[in-house]
Amino acid sequence: MKKIIFITVLFLSTLRIYSQELNCRISINRSQIQGTNEELFRKMQQDLYEFMNNRSWTNNIFSNNERIECQIQITLSKYNGIDKFTGNISVQSTRPVFNTNYKSTLFNFKEDNDFDFFYTEGQALEFNENTHLSNLTSVLAFYAYIIIGLDYDSFGLNSGTPYFEKANQIMNNAQSDPDNNWKAFGTTNQNNRYYLINGLMSSENAPLRKFNYRYHRLGLDIMSEKLQEGRNQIANACQFLKQVYNRKANSFILRILLTTKVDEIVKIFSDAPVQEKKKVYNILKEVDPTNPKVDKIMQQGQN
Repeated sequence: MKKIIFITVLFLSTLRIYSQELNCRISINRSQIQGTNEELFRKMQQDLYEFMNNRSWTNNIFSNNERIECQIQITLSKYNGIDKFTGNISVQSTRPVFNTNYKSTLFNFKEDNDFDFFYTEGQALEFNENTHLSNLTSVLAFYAYIIIGLDYDSFGLNSGTPYFEKANQIMNNAQSDPDNNWKAFGTTNQNNRYYLINGLMSSENAPLRKFNYRYHRLGLDIMSEKLQEGRNQIANACQFLKQVYNRKANSFILRILLTTKVDEIVKIFSDAPVQEKKKVYNILKEVDPTNPKVDKIMQQGQN
């Protein structure tokens, strides 16, 4: 009986270890804050790392090599000397490409507005999906669900919806917080969490989620074995960018996606036949006309 209990405990322990979804690197840049305790920021970084990586964000089981690679950098600009911090946050995530060692960037976003939060060394980081307990943990959880939602969308059409809904709930719960990044008004531009989650869930931007799936699952994932077919799928996926641009040329989510993907698209089509190059070039030149990197599609592979 003791042996059975031991095996059960061991199994549950193993399940708990490998059920976490994220492999998130945390970076705290405090170069703008002078004369502070180095140990405080080391502990902050460790606490944030454990919050992101030791928590189960879904009901699904991830093996260690399936965890989603991501990175969060918090650049601090102010500290009141007690417990209040101000800075900005940038978030990136990547996705492995089937049968290769290559990782494709899925998300690359930086908030332009101040991110205010409280942190006390030794105090537990508490989070509840149903209420806003802390701006720090709500922001981290919000981005955890954004990262997971985008990753799921890249493997199955609209599969990330449950996680975008969770991020949206966190945003709604945080409306009373002084942090304007949760709000539609009070910020100078759309580079905040409110517009991010609303854009991802908007029907106007639905073609971008189709792009995410076709580009990665039907395109990149087959290129190691079927180069031409995979590249064709990516070229066809670019039509979804045009659909969104035609509806709303200044789409916030489209701008984020283009910032994340243009370099990669240029590399993919650098050695493509001229007609394929032109097809993708014409689309990108229309939806991202001021980006000089787009011109490289036609320039590369010609020398």
